[in-house]
Amino acid sequence: MMKIGIDSYCFHRFFGEVYPGQEPPKKKMTMDDFLDRAKALEVDGVSLESCFFESFDEGYLKELRGKLDAYGFDRVYAWGHPDGLERGQNEEAFKDMLDSVKRAHLIGADVMRVCGSSFTFRHEPHGPQINALVAQFKECMKVADEYGIKIANENHVDFTSDEMVQMIEGVGHPNFGINFDTGNFLRLLDDPVAGMEKLAKYTFATHIKDLTVNPKALPTDWFFFSGVPVGQGLIDNFKLAELLKKANYQGFLAVEVDQPHPDWYGCEDEAVSISVKALRDIVKKIG
Repeated sequence: MMKIGIDSYCFHRFFGEVYPGQEPPKKKMTMDDFLDRAKALEVDGVSLESCFFESFDEGYLKELRGKLDAYGFDRVYAWGHPDGLERGQNEEAFKDMLDSVKRAHLIGADVMRVCGSSFTFRHEPHGPQINALVAQFKECMKVADEYGIKIANENHVDFTSDEMVQMIEGVGHPNFGINFDTGNFLRLLDDPVAGMEKLAKYTFATHIKDLTVNPKALPTDWFFFSGVPVGQGLIDNFKLAELLKKANYQGFLAVEVDQPHPDWYGCEDEAVSISVKALRDIVKKIG
């Protein structure tokens, strides 16, 4: 049976990142709180956004690993929010990505999610971006090899599925692939199912989104397609999970809700709970 998990970004408001137009929550969440909630939902794994880590000291990271081990969680170390390497032009971010490989190792992760770019740079010429990122990711793989870490570059509302294939093949390393975000391709009007048919064999981690049109957003807004629980939107996550299973995907299906649809503002926990249940139903059906 395929495994199910949660990305901590579902609770970004509770970790202190409140989008314009959103209200801060009455109570904040710690990493321990998140892990406790994930355990209560009986998921198999967690993807931990490093931007919400309380510290990068080795002692803290080892303590975090202890709790992850105690709960029996598979884990992904998620680096790069919001703009990652800024299409290969941010040298400070590049250095931090390299440093983060060891941090991923310290929490016991064998996959590190990274972001090469973001929605911010989507209208700039993509060829130079891809060339710059391929060069940086080749360097990153030298460090990743030292720790046995797989690097999963996310389609962060920046590159199409064909461009992600081009980047993966350009790096040309068996441990370099994709964190396949099921919603972010839709936000580029790129069919997620067609994308998965090309990328399933390169997928090391996932963000399982479901999205529908946000009537309060402009078509040019990155959140024109906004988050709803799995099974209530436009994404065929059943078909995507089938393709992953066929490709012998070894990771977990990680629920992620970023910008909720207006009908779901302030209901992150409920949306996550419903999504976990929906993914369990999908996993049971595909066997």
